[in-house]
Amino acid sequence: MATLHDWLAQNADTLDQSESLSDEVMPALAAHGSFRAGVPLALGGEPGEYGDVRDAILGIADVARYSVTAAFVYWGQRSFIEYLLQSSNTALRDRLLPSLLDGSLAGATGLSNAMKFLSGMEPLSVQGTADGDGWRLNGKLAWITNLRPQRFVAAAAVAPVDGSTPLVTMFASGDDGVQRSDNLQLIAMRGSHTAAVRLENVAAPADYVIAAQAPEWLARVRPAFLGMQCGMSIGLATASLDKASQVAAAARGQLGEQIAAAQQALAALTAQLLDGVADGRFVTAAPSMFKLRIALADLVQQAVTLELQAKGGHAYLVQEEDGFARRWRESAFIPVITPSITQLQAALAKHAAATQ
Repeated sequence: MATLHDWLAQNADTLDQSESLSDEVMPALAAHGSFRAGVPLALGGEPGEYGDVRDAILGIADVARYSVTAAFVYWGQRSFIEYLLQSSNTALRDRLLPSLLDGSLAGATGLSNAMKFLSGMEPLSVQGTADGDGWRLNGKLAWITNLRPQRFVAAAAVAPVDGSTPLVTMFASGDDGVQRSDNLQLIAMRGSHTAAVRLENVAAPADYVIAAQAPEWLARVRPAFLGMQCGMSIGLATASLDKASQVAAAARGQLGEQIAAAQQALAALTAQLLDGVADGRFVTAAPSMFKLRIALADLVQQAVTLELQAKGGHAYLVQEEDGFARRWRESAFIPVITPSITQLQAALAKHAAATQ
């Protein structure tokens, strides 16, 4: 891992503020087996501490300590891999998985809209019309990461126009009617190949279908989706707290206890996340996972604030820049990753009202 860490540390600011290295992120991660974390050994995975998606959560957290841009790409790729692992369409899995694991094919999650739909936050943005034993897709996905222009596949939840049960299917960059926008002009994480996609009469044959019953399948895969998303918060909070601790110790400041308390809180939340993903409780107890995601996002804001307080005015000196400005920008993204903190809070309020 040392070589990957070195590459990320050297290029983190460039990945954040430029598209110049965007094509190099996937190969760098793939070369170190990142996408194989938590994948069954029989399907091309690599041994890990847990042997399941928890290894991917921790892998994303490890990368996010150095670059949330790279961790964002990692999350998108590994999420699509997880969709195939949890799909009954084993033929699709066997066809795509090798190229996804070695990084020659980019996988994009595309299901942020679907996760909001599952919690009653918004309607599905892609409609499907039956076409033989397959579908024709129309709609727009406004924000998808890891859409590597050379070659990508992405997942989408589809609402049939006849009102039947939504499904989850994939589409590929080379399919007729798939229109990828230019990369979105973000204030951070510019190297993540984040763009929008419009689908105009795109053919999705039966062998593209990941899940025929979207609501049930989405509930089952959501803990992995959100759990890996939380890895970005864990890694970024770890990085800022480590920096804050180093500076506070050297300066003998008054922040030591606050930093230590935040580090303990982060460890406790991480343990809760891993335990809940492992034992399956989040499949039926989604509000508990929403609260964890919110708590981790709050801890990120606390962490970067503690780093700022520890450094004081030095944080604003260019000659003493050591990634703080990037971490501050990255931290601003954590609350708006879909589903956003505001959307999760609204879902929790709706759930609370329904259970009264």
